[in-house]
Amino acid sequence: MDDMSDWNTNIIEEFRANEGRVGGPFEGAPMLVLHHRGRKTGRDLVTPLVYLPDEKDADLIYIFASKAGAPENPAWYHNLVAAGNTKVERGTETYPVTVTEVTGADRDRIYAEQVGRMPGFGEYEDKTRGIRTIPVLALRRA
Repeated sequence: MDDMSDWNTNIIEEFRANEGRVGGPFEGAPMLVLHHRGRKTGRDLVTPLVYLPDEKDADLIYIFASKAGAPENPAWYHNLVAAGNTKVERGTETYPVTVTEVTGADRDRIYAEQVGRMPGFGEYEDKTRGIRTIPVLALRRA
């Protein structure tokens, strides 16, 4: 297992042991565990992510394919776009969601809101400027 897999496994274990809460650099941040299937491998995968809840719709949340500012999108982004649906763990609940990519002015507004809450996302955007626009995905409870 590589370092990132170990890191993610530890976060997921902490998340599940503490009803969706984790400490360290993500303490207090809204976290979820994203389930997705590898579009090439067919393997079932899980990835811990921070999310942004929609302020007006409790059934809608946003996730960000930042990959910590890497020049390419994370594999889970491609898996979700290909599938169009998945499931998430939030707190102690697991439920299905539909997946829609947010674009244009809506994407920019939502991403800016996330930067306001978690400034590290602004650093990720700086790293990817001129290379890629970090995708924003809307996950709606199905």
